[in-house]
Amino acid sequence: MTITIGGFDGMHVGHMSLIKKSDAYLVIEKNSNLTPGLDRIYYSPTLLDILYLEKIKNLSADDFIDLLKRHNTKKVVVGYDFRFGKNRSGDINLLKKSFDVEVIEEIKIDGIGVHSHYIRQLINSGKIKEANKFLGHNYKIKGEKIKGQGLGSKKLVPTINISLFKNYCKLKQGVYITKTNGYKSITFIGIRSTDNNFSIESHILEDFEDSNFFEIEFLEFLRENRKFNSLTDLKSQIKEDIFYAKSFLQSQT
Repeated sequence: MTITIGGFDGMHVGHMSLIKKSDAYLVIEKNSNLTPGLDRIYYSPTLLDILYLEKIKNLSADDFIDLLKRHNTKKVVVGYDFRFGKNRSGDINLLKKSFDVEVIEEIKIDGIGVHSHYIRQLINSGKIKEANKFLGHNYKIKGEKIKGQGLGSKKLVPTINISLFKNYCKLKQGVYITKTNGYKSITFIGIRSTDNNFSIESHILEDFEDSNFFEIEFLEFLRENRKFNSLTDLKSQIKEDIFYAKSFLQSQT
């Protein structure tokens, strides 16, 4: 069997270049927050196993090779900078003594190396469109529907309030053009001006089927979060947000 090994946080275009050459992929889990845990199988169902770094960090390089052999590994596909074993003592040359090895060179977009840490920086700074280009897919978060203030449906616009399942990569506070459970939407993330509490709220722009669980897919950063002097000012801004979101979403079809 041909396997590839890595952190695979993000399942970005670099990761997928490895996975496409393999029968399965083996995850070294290091507190991922782009595609944590089993979120990875959304992008490739061929997951072999998840090895938690805390449990294997003291394995010697030879012990790690023995672990790979127990997975019936014949060939390994790895990135150019792959290291393994305690203190990163094992390298590609050592791997070649036990397996057929294919090395994939660094993948670049616009001259920039595709790496999870860079994608996180883009997401943190609200550059979601650029982050999606490096991911090769739209950034997503998942959560459970919770009770909100009730203010939106009465005085503003109705929203779905979300509590996240996992510790996803922190997005810049503000309003985003999104898809929520596949439906066109705008999503607010940040401290609400109405009660100074943090919230994640999606206003869905079309008829939709309600659910207890929602996945939010981020397409574009719309504007910064800011405090409003009145509900009238906030409502006016929301109408503007909806107008620009609909125009953007229309242009994507």
